[in-house]
Amino acid sequence: MNYFEMLSLACSDVKVNFDSEKYDKFIEYMNMIKLWNERVNLTAITEDDVIIKKHFIDCIKIFKYESLKSKCSIIDVGTGAGFPGIPMNIINNENKIVLLDSLNKRVNFLNEVINKLNLKNITAVHGRAEDFGQDVNYRERFDFSISRAVANLTSLSEYCLPFLKLNGKFIAMKGPAVADEINDSRNAIAVLGGSLEKIIEVNIEDSDLKHNLVIIEKIKHTPKQYPRKAGMATKKPIK
Repeated sequence: MNYFEMLSLACSDVKVNFDSEKYDKFIEYMNMIKLWNERVNLTAITEDDVIIKKHFIDCIKIFKYESLKSKCSIIDVGTGAGFPGIPMNIINNENKIVLLDSLNKRVNFLNEVINKLNLKNITAVHGRAEDFGQDVNYRERFDFSISRAVANLTSLSEYCLPFLKLNGKFIAMKGPAVADEINDSRNAIAVLGGSLEKIIEVNIEDSDLKHNLVIIEKIKHTPKQYPRKAGMATKKPIK
């Protein structure tokens, strides 16, 4: 199976459109990741087929959650090399996406990708979730807050839930062993105004990889003291 077929199959599985123009953008994006990775730490994964499966297809699978297909506002917290926000935008550029990352070099990379691929309705900003989550221009402004491979669910909830409007959804992209993490984070999620909605299992084409989308709904306003100052969510997680 070639890369076009793999990506096309993944898109078919989540019922989104795929074509040669989108494929070309993914390939250009992959080439940019490999080039920049030589001077900025973007990913430990450098083989083409693994980038396609473990990064691109994994990100495409977020569209298993149907509501992301309709017009909405999204913040991708701790986006790193642009996951999942850039693949999401390549697939569907109607959603308004903000990519947030704490390392300026990565934000420079993201801006280069946005410009070179001529992506619409997507911007990259440099900063910490703890600061932006207290900023009136970002706090409780988004329909979706999304994060992939950033922190455990307890800390991640403190980073992500403050960005959501009431009834907005926090989507944590997690690996296969997520049950214990969910149990450990239940109180933190409740304190921050969230409630576990459901878990969606996803499969990655042409592999035995199984990942999960943990969907948390925001049912109450996040208390003003959250997120706390930088580092507190990991040093002293909400119990």
